[in-house]
Amino acid sequence: MSEIPARDIAALLLRTLPESAESIAEKYEMPAEAAVLTEAAASGLYPLLAECFTAPVLMPQLESDAPDPELLGRCWGFVERLAAHSLESVRGAAYFEVLEQLLNADGLVEAAWPYMGERTRARTLTMLDFYGVRLRGINRG
Repeated sequence: MSEIPARDIAALLLRTLPESAESIAEKYEMPAEAAVLTEAAASGLYPLLAECFTAPVLMPQLESDAPDPELLGRCWGFVERLAAHSLESVRGAAYFEVLEQLLNADGLVEAAWPYMGERTRARTLTMLDFYGVRLRGINRG
């Protein structure tokens, strides 16, 4: 899978996760299909991820008693593409606006773990070690 240009990540989000359309449209006050083509969406990766992906799509699934495995697979496939990106700014946005948010509630890392890709898991382990968090079955805890 080829690397997507950073300015096209908003469009990738919408294509990969049409569930994000409503939050994208709300944030940019226009239809999602038009919003993802704007400079605001292209240049604001951190708020795009926080407000249009992590909070409205990913976290509710991870916190759900009956998550949708197919949707979670698409979510983590998207995050894995960001984690593999050549630009530090793209990888950093994924780390801060997605992975670090998993630490906000008990059980989120464990819920996400089966769906994560190799790069996302490696970064998550680094993050857990940095914060001194030990989780049974995930790191050396």
